[in-house]
Amino acid sequence: MQSRRAFLAQSGAMLAAQSTPRPNILWISCEDMSPQLGCYGDPLAITPNLDKLASQGVRYTNAHSIIGVCAPSRSGIITAVYPTSLGTLHMRCDAQLPEFIRCFPEFLRNAGYYCTNNVKTDYNFKHPKSSWDDVSRTAHYKTRPAGKPFFAVFNNTVTHESHLPLRGRNQQEDTPSLKPSERRDPAKVSVPPYYPDTPEVRRDLANVHDTVTQMDYDSGRLLRELEDAGLAEDTIVFFWSDHGVGLPRAKRWLYGSGTRVPLIVRIPAKFRSPGQGTPGSTNAELVSLIDLGPTVLNLAGVPAPSYMQSRAFLGPDLKPPRKYLYGARDRMDERYDMVRMVFDGRYRYIRNFDSHRPHYQYMNTPEKGPTMLELRRLYQSGKLQPEAARYFQPKPAEELYDTAADKYEITNLATQPAHKDRLGALRKELFSWMREIRDMGFIPEPEIMRMEAQYGNRYAILRAPENATLLDDLIALETASQPQILKALESKHVAVRARAALKYRGAGPELERGLADESATVRIAAAKTLVRIPVLVKELSHPDPWTRLAAAQALDELGEQARPALDALRKAVRDENRYVARVANHAVNVLTRAKNDVA
Repeated sequence: MQSRRAFLAQSGAMLAAQSTPRPNILWISCEDMSPQLGCYGDPLAITPNLDKLASQGVRYTNAHSIIGVCAPSRSGIITAVYPTSLGTLHMRCDAQLPEFIRCFPEFLRNAGYYCTNNVKTDYNFKHPKSSWDDVSRTAHYKTRPAGKPFFAVFNNTVTHESHLPLRGRNQQEDTPSLKPSERRDPAKVSVPPYYPDTPEVRRDLANVHDTVTQMDYDSGRLLRELEDAGLAEDTIVFFWSDHGVGLPRAKRWLYGSGTRVPLIVRIPAKFRSPGQGTPGSTNAELVSLIDLGPTVLNLAGVPAPSYMQSRAFLGPDLKPPRKYLYGARDRMDERYDMVRMVFDGRYRYIRNFDSHRPHYQYMNTPEKGPTMLELRRLYQSGKLQPEAARYFQPKPAEELYDTAADKYEITNLATQPAHKDRLGALRKELFSWMREIRDMGFIPEPEIMRMEAQYGNRYAILRAPENATLLDDLIALETASQPQILKALESKHVAVRARAALKYRGAGPELERGLADESATVRIAAAKTLVRIPVLVKELSHPDPWTRLAAAQALDELGEQARPALDALRKAVRDENRYVARVANHAVNVLTRAKNDVA
């Protein structure tokens, strides 16, 4: 593999030899937003600035995030490597990058670009200082040295999920640019079938539109600033969101509501490759957000390094278009859950590897939202419609949706004989992709941490010769017979033993031995399957926080069976790791409420 030093030298030499002007590149990014713009056909949208940008550029109709939550998604965007391959798959983890994998702006900087970020990073790793010239709330292309082209990022946070619960004066102060006529009437919003139609849900949906309008005002100011500086005809502009809208069953999920994002690109005529950038055009090709980095490099004339798991979709000498888009879900805040997705532009295949868990695991952040509160309230009273109630039940192992006929992805086709061949083909494609990128999702997080220390970084774990068959062994467990799972309990790999302990049905000496395994990860898996509460209580005091989190989640999922652990869980509520404390607190509340209900 080409060394970083050699690649940077090559990039600099190529740019030094160029005589044509280089484009400036401006990114306007926002958070937690689906394509809720007028130019995407949203009838309630008031987004004149971004609609104008679309009329001057290209609107992509099939752009999707890799993961439905910010930090893993942004780690993929900035490196052009899948988070499940890089090891940045878990929310708020802190991975170590291999020396040769860099944030792509570094390659632009080496080629003479001035790179600024105002101000979001949130990459699930500490970015090298060489990534940016300036990362701050004052970072701006205006501070560049004379004659330098720029790559500038401005991130808008007003559409983030934390803004949606605001009501009354707080909401008005949060969206100060809106005229009274621009504030949405909740009675006029469209309620998806997976939400209850109640005033609180309608208010949340109206707030989504109001925050998007505020974001449009803010984007308009950036675009006018560019024009006023006389730079509009020298600058390629990108507008995008990091994942879908910040509501239940959207953010953090792999349905289109969680992955599909707006993407608009305006390219001045002098920087367009033939057939590209036509003003007012749409493009339906499949675009993953990890393609943003190599696209910027290609437009700037900088070669993309060979490790990038992505393709440029603009500029010269493009590779063939994507046939598939991929997605992943792993630890979302305090809850472990492994889900994978492949999308061919029409059919979306979802594989739930932890199908014993409900879609709506209790997570502290989304549970604060009015829509989530309404979902829980109506479900507990038995008044929630079936399309919404299913998300409180264990997940099917496989889901398949025809997005052309079923835009809300409500009708699961996975069990229908007419779709057997399509299901099999997409399943095969998913596992092929997982093998190709060396997907780390099956490896428990405490084991990832241990192996990261051993190999120096997470990316190297499944690429080490001694681990050559580890991923195949883990994938094989998904269709293994009970005798095969029993044999896997003797594997030399902790990840295989732990996964086998979770999948084994029945008791026996092999599983009993797992309770005394050298790895706490295996002990927790075996104890959960065998319902050995004292073992799980002991692991609540483990020095590693991710081990404690796994133990706390196991106890919480055991429900009433975990009552003997109540005192230990009460102690864990004070854990220094906020995720452990959150899960323990939920378990205590459930057990305490159940006791009161019995009384």
